[in-house]
Parts: sequence; C-alpha cells; structure tokens
Amino acid sequence: MAGAVAEGVKKAGGTPILMRCPETLSEEVLKKMHAAPKNEDHKVATPQDLDDADCIIFGIPTRFGMAAAQMKAMLDRTGGLWAKGKLLGKPAGIFVSTGTQNGGQETTALTFVTQLVHHGMIYIPIGYGKGDIQFDISEPHGGSPYGAGCLAGPTGARKPSEKELALATHQGEHVTKYATMLMK
Repeated sequence: MAGAVAEGVKKAGGTPILMRCPETLSEEVLKKMHAAPKNEDHKVATPQDLDDADCIIFGIPTRFGMAAAQMKAMLDRTGGLWAKGKLLGKPAGIFVSTGTQNGGQETTALTFVTQLVHHGMIYIPIGYGKGDIQFDISEPHGGSPYGAGCLAGPTGARKPSEKELALATHQGEHVTKYATMLMK
C-alpha cells in the first residue's frame, strides 16, 4: 500500500520517503502474531523526520479498530514538536490496513485524526473522489472517504487488490496535489 501511495505522490510531482515506526514488540511476540517482516529499506522514523517532512501520509495498521500501538507510541514521542507547534499547518493523510472488512477501516482513521488535530495538522481525506472504485461492490476491498485501505486478512497474508492499490495511488496523488497548493 505504501508503495502505491508513493507512486501517486510521484505522479503529483512530490518526492516520497518511505519510513516505518519503531517496533515495540519482541521478536518472540511478533513471531507468534505471524507479523510480516520489516522492510529494512525503510528507515525507522523519528519525530525529527516528521518535522522535516513537507507532508505526511500515515500508513496505519489496525489493531482492534484503532491504530496499532507502534503508531501510537511513535506519535506519543512527538510531545516536543507539539509544545513548539512544529507540525502546525502541516498537511497529512491516512491510509489503513485491517484484518477484516469490518475491522476498523473508518474507526482507525477517525480516531487517528485526533492526533493530527492536537498537532494542528491539516487532514486531507480523499472523500469519494474515486467513485469508480469506492462505489464498486463487485468484490471486497478496503478504503473509505478517510483514505485508502487494505483488507489484509486475519493473518495479514492477503496482498492488496488492484482496486486497493489504485485507491492508494489516487490518495498519494490527491494529498500531494492539495499539500502543494497549501505550501504556496
């Protein structure tokens, strides 16, 4: 999903930098959860990286209908940025991954918006700007007006569908377009 979002960012003239959150769980727990291996090509993000970015599109794995603890822990480390208003006015988007169709695609995004609001960030949802995908119910797929989404399956083994990837690419392009307008 992140790769498809990055494609959209490039299509809109942006330069994406893919990063990941610091891990909070032990290898033993990750193994028992059948967690996907970390992509070592993606650097571990720091609060300074968030400050340095012109725009941030957060990819959020869902755990019980809300952002996974790793994402929350990352944002919990941004108190210094918050106190100085460093993310104030910074454009942001959200895309998610859930284990099931009703596993929190919208609640994850909705509850994460509070993180953005406390920082004064400008949230750019996708609305129903890609209706050809969003209104198509011929097959199960993730995504909502809040942002792109993937149905990863209970074990995380399901790969994003063509529709989910197309929506993610649209989101990267859409958010970058509006972020660029805001930065002028």
